[in-house]
Amino acid sequence: MRYLLSIGLLVLFVAAWQGVASLDSVDDLTLASPVETWDALRADWTLLRENALVTLWEVLLGLGIATVCAIALALAMHVIRPLRDAAYPLLVASQAIPIVVLAPIFVLAFDYGMGPILAIVALICFFPITVNLLDGLRSVEPELLKLMRSLGASRLRTLRSVELPSALPFLFSGLKVAATVSVIGAVFGEAAGADEGLGRLVLLGNNQLQTPRVYAGIVLLTLMAVALFVLVALVERVACPWNRKEETAW
Repeated sequence: MRYLLSIGLLVLFVAAWQGVASLDSVDDLTLASPVETWDALRADWTLLRENALVTLWEVLLGLGIATVCAIALALAMHVIRPLRDAAYPLLVASQAIPIVVLAPIFVLAFDYGMGPILAIVALICFFPITVNLLDGLRSVEPELLKLMRSLGASRLRTLRSVELPSALPFLFSGLKVAATVSVIGAVFGEAAGADEGLGRLVLLGNNQLQTPRVYAGIVLLTLMAVALFVLVALVERVACPWNRKEETAW
């Protein structure tokens, strides 16, 4: 029933989109209808697919870099209290700088190509993963920590056996957010300086008044973000079977 409701809501959205786009007062250069978007997907499929693969590769690499760095920093901040006190404000401050400002700076620093795009994707994904994992490591029940100390467990053993398993659901929550916003980071990076990718294609289509192609690119970017979210959710179900909740039809 939940999936049927989601499909029904999507159908209503597409129908409303088609209805608004069909109004005489709406310019075709401003809003492409779902039919026009579908025609652009079919006509430009090869071009869209090739650029989508480039963007997907950038997203996966940037997300991987962010995940490794975020896990390392979160563990270090959890174990070393002075490091957490010193680094946490800087971590929060890093998110206050708009990406549109940082994108040209990264292009100047890393030159044109994949370097600045990976840096932007990693920066956007880094914060939610680090903060969620750190919160998970700090949310372990005190009784479990006392039990491990009473058994004479080392700090490393406690971290490996109790704190990390308890923090895994928090880590995947951060990964879900990061997987979604990583696509946004790739688009910003490609718009700032890239020769290929869906973000670059959408920007060029907008400048050339190819509105249906722009909407087709946006649809593919949306599907990419949803697919990454679903993939992380599936991995979470395998990695954290104890965190599953009973689901009803409603």
